[in-house]
Amino acid sequence: MNTHPLIKVWDLPLRAFHWLLVISFFIAYLTEDELLTVHVWAGYLVFGLLMFRLIWGFIGNEYARFSNFLCTPSESYRYIKDVIASTAKRYVGHNPAGAGMIVLLLTSLLLTTLTGIAVYGADKNAGPLAFIGADYEKFWEEIHELFANFSLLLVFVHIAGVAIESYVNRENLTRSMVYGYKKANDESL
Repeated sequence: MNTHPLIKVWDLPLRAFHWLLVISFFIAYLTEDELLTVHVWAGYLVFGLLMFRLIWGFIGNEYARFSNFLCTPSESYRYIKDVIASTAKRYVGHNPAGAGMIVLLLTSLLLTTLTGIAVYGADKNAGPLAFIGADYEKFWEEIHELFANFSLLLVFVHIAGVAIESYVNRENLTRSMVYGYKKANDESL
């Protein structure tokens, strides 16, 4: 029986960002060279979404703001140790492991998009970095693929973390990212 009322945590702009990012990243990842126009536009959408998230991290609701959840890597590590020991505190918003994942994912996705724009500039002489010479195409392509694959790895780690956290706290975090509500902590009432 749920003794905690539900509270609104994830606002509509943050939830829309999250799911549009999921969709656009996978479209970009799966299209690659076969559907270059789709790949490029999906990449631009990822970049635009990242710029939105950067802004929303300062002006969004309480739980979207970076000041509410960013922490040191050692705090994230301690939290993971506490989860393993079954002593972790429950967070209404992002927990310290989630905060670390957000930083890693946003950084990796930003580097993926920027290197993708560089590849497009070098290969097709198009886009905002069209001035990049063809001599550097292979270099940028290798780095772009590295960050795209690293981002995909982070996505799988993120999904595993969400599953573990959902199990530990008996709360469907995926559902909360769809509807925006989570169980309140006693101190958040």
